[in-house]
Amino acid sequence: MGGAIARLVNAKKAQYNIKATVESTGGSVYNINSVLSGDLEFGIAQADLTYQAYHGQGAWKDKGSQKKLAVVFGLHNEFVTLVASVNSGINGIPDLKGKRVNLGGVGSGQLENSRDLLKVFGLKESDLKAEYIKPVESAGLIQDERLDAFFYTVGHPNGSVSEATSGRIKVKIVPIIGTPVEKLIKELPYYSKGYIPVSLYPNAANAKDGKVPSIGIQALLVTSTDVPADVVYAITKEVMENIQEFKKLHPALGGLDLEDMVNVNVAPFHPGALKYFKEKGLIK
Repeated sequence: MGGAIARLVNAKKAQYNIKATVESTGGSVYNINSVLSGDLEFGIAQADLTYQAYHGQGAWKDKGSQKKLAVVFGLHNEFVTLVASVNSGINGIPDLKGKRVNLGGVGSGQLENSRDLLKVFGLKESDLKAEYIKPVESAGLIQDERLDAFFYTVGHPNGSVSEATSGRIKVKIVPIIGTPVEKLIKELPYYSKGYIPVSLYPNAANAKDGKVPSIGIQALLVTSTDVPADVVYAITKEVMENIQEFKKLHPALGGLDLEDMVNVNVAPFHPGALKYFKEKGLIK
């Protein structure tokens, strides 16, 4: 996703005198903190973590509200994806008790999401044999029979999920449904119900189901109010005015439209982005 944005921006390098480079990082918390510290100008972060940072919650409870954090625009929905081996007998979140489960790396969005789900289903991390590693490592571990399941909050199709479902050990994507899920969405409105297109993973044990219910969170491009408005304006303009090309650069963007990109209410937009939205009548 970062590569797709950088490609569009760098095509106009001479016009804007801006060059974008892409860095792989540890996840949403790292990206937000790096944007706030000035180590990164932009980062991709989940809406829930952006909300928590701006309001001084979660990982930012001791630091307080991070008022410099600003949204550039919204991206695709990332779904909380629970991948489990068929032999594990995991058919829902209650079945995770006593199982070897990767909840996500420290500082990642998926760790926050998996903790939210465990809590609302009445499970503690100590009820599981919990692991805290990057989800990209989980595919190999589940095929080596060293994990029963892993959480991954991600857009689809995803390479790691495809890898996990394509090996010797039969693997499925587990539905995330039930009254506790309804309760979670009511408590934390940045979650919303949706479907994972499991048909994208033809080797998954339940690929024939077509789609599996779960909950999703929008991914956002975020920045700091310290970043000049003209830079943010240029990036916003290039991505949004080349939206059809942008959508082709990653399969997860296929259903994205301009309304999705401005339908964000977890933190304020950067003035540079807001200027462009108002010029185009996307926001009054």
